[in-house]
Amino acid sequence: MAVRIVTDSSSDLTAEAAAALGVEVVPLSIRFGDEELVDGVELSADEFYRRMASASDLPETAAPSPGAFEAAFRRCLDAGADAVICINLSAQLSATMQSAQTAAKAFEGTADVRVIDSRSVTSGLGSVVAWAAQRGAEGASADDIVAGVEDLIGRQRIWAALDTIDNLKKGGRIGGAKAFMATLLSIKPAISVHDGVVEEAGKPRTRKKSLQWLADKVLAEAAVENLHVMHGHAPDIDEMLDLLAPKYARDDIAVGVIGPVIGAHGGPRVVGVTYHVAR
Repeated sequence: MAVRIVTDSSSDLTAEAAAALGVEVVPLSIRFGDEELVDGVELSADEFYRRMASASDLPETAAPSPGAFEAAFRRCLDAGADAVICINLSAQLSATMQSAQTAAKAFEGTADVRVIDSRSVTSGLGSVVAWAAQRGAEGASADDIVAGVEDLIGRQRIWAALDTIDNLKKGGRIGGAKAFMATLLSIKPAISVHDGVVEEAGKPRTRKKSLQWLADKVLAEAAVENLHVMHGHAPDIDEMLDLLAPKYARDDIAVGVIGPVIGAHGGPRVVGVTYHVAR
């Protein structure tokens, strides 16, 4: 039974990785004022961070249309897939899941199309998608892949250290007074994504302490799988990897750039880790 995997561009899979895995990626869009650009097609991560540095307003993200997902599902089925599993960005953070679910209804009674909420973001989503695609290529059934995906989702951990509160302020998530005090105190907000929801997780006082806080979250685990370090063009990413070195060699860590969808909220120089707690 051939099972194909579909996801959205918030997974931050590179085009090369998606092609190698046979994954269909449905892109979200990014708005800078009145200009709307398709993530990964009309807007690269490099260009996004360059533009965001000079933007006065927070870039906005827009979910793909149901039609975009329906077209992706149909391409997979037309190529010979017996089942399609679509794994998406947390439904708590975007309307992307809703679009995928609407699209899946068009195939009810005619094809096996399933939609799963990853309750995750960036490489947390991407690593689950990669695992599912690999199992599909090995001939695993849709039921077995779904069960494995749900297991991974239950064991995932996502932590991030922001370098600036500008994006939180621009997005209206904190007021000007709080932003001023946080800047004055050099606070670098730390967050987690738990059960699909972004939560405040700490208030390290300096960049160095925020990276150490992040590393401590990983090092405190007995063992982890699928360890990723993702960043928004952070110049000190090597320092982050050095902090993990006592337990995890660089060859054991996947490093990548956070794309426009999540970068619009995390801001420049954000650093995050995603992993699955080992059984």
